[in-house]
Amino acid sequence: MQANHSTPTPLSADVRRVMRRPVRWTMIEIAFWILAVLSWFFLPEQHLILTEIAGIAIFALSIDLILGYAGIVSLGQAALYGAGAYASGLFSIYVTGEPISGLLVGAVAGAIIAFATSFLLLRGGDLTRLMVTLGVAAVLFEIANQTAWLTGGADGLQGITIDPLFGHFEFDFYGHTGYAYSLAVLFVLFVLSRLIVSSPFGISLKAIRDNPLRASAVGIPVAARQVAIYTVAGAYAGIAGALFTQTQQFISLDVLSFQKSADGLMVLVIGGTGYLYGGIVGAVVYEMVQDGIANLTPQYWQFWVGILLVVFVLVGRDRPRELISRLTARAGQMRKSSSETVISKRQET
Repeated sequence: MQANHSTPTPLSADVRRVMRRPVRWTMIEIAFWILAVLSWFFLPEQHLILTEIAGIAIFALSIDLILGYAGIVSLGQAALYGAGAYASGLFSIYVTGEPISGLLVGAVAGAIIAFATSFLLLRGGDLTRLMVTLGVAAVLFEIANQTAWLTGGADGLQGITIDPLFGHFEFDFYGHTGYAYSLAVLFVLFVLSRLIVSSPFGISLKAIRDNPLRASAVGIPVAARQVAIYTVAGAYAGIAGALFTQTQQFISLDVLSFQKSADGLMVLVIGGTGYLYGGIVGAVVYEMVQDGIANLTPQYWQFWVGILLVVFVLVGRDRPRELISRLTARAGQMRKSSSETVISKRQET
């Protein structure tokens, strides 16, 4: 009697345990998010830059999902970011300024643009994808520039007003509400990303990234998985753009520029790809370096930022990831030693 190969094989206990491992929170991660929350209380004068960091981190997280886990290179993520920013801004002007619904509109806009253009990514290799994504961003940039009656063109979209969050917390000039709001959105999207990359779907993305031909040979629908993760990443980028609109209450064509895509990619390169925290760490380092040097040399800050980034990427690109891996491993060893000590004491008694 022949076996029925169409019936999925139940996962063994070892496989289920390995799949659950990345979902578990380590002490380092818990401490990181506690510090992020405490920064709202102890760094009130830095809320504006912390809001920018949270928005860029979400943008870098969207790039990490497609580059670090699916191996899809892109130079046009600004197209999805800008689509979310403009959609959220227009929604607040013509429909309602309620922030949560504006955030969802931005996510839908980014996801629609990503899904519509994802089929272009299935043709060709990395170089083709770079050119296609760059071309899509250039097309959207020109559309926004020519439809000045709707987007404001080169003058930017003005008249955006955002209602108080939950009807009580107004978006102020100091970024107090904006930072708490952005940090909460970042945390929710980060948790969702952990679930995605730790699921069988996320593991199949890693298989596609490492060897698409082998993944296809074992039955993974490569094209469908790439379209799906690119659409999800588009929603993330759209949310990042919507957050920018809601916290700045102004949009210019810069949100669709190549510079925006390059910034997101640079942040991810600094922090490291393929471990989710790379975008957050990279956003913190990039914004702090940029802000510090701009205060020291307002005229030549771009020169020094460029020099430092080149040195950092060449010399210490993998340092943040290595440091986090070591701290996580050390915490795991300490927890294991503590558990063994407790077990030995119970056996002695």
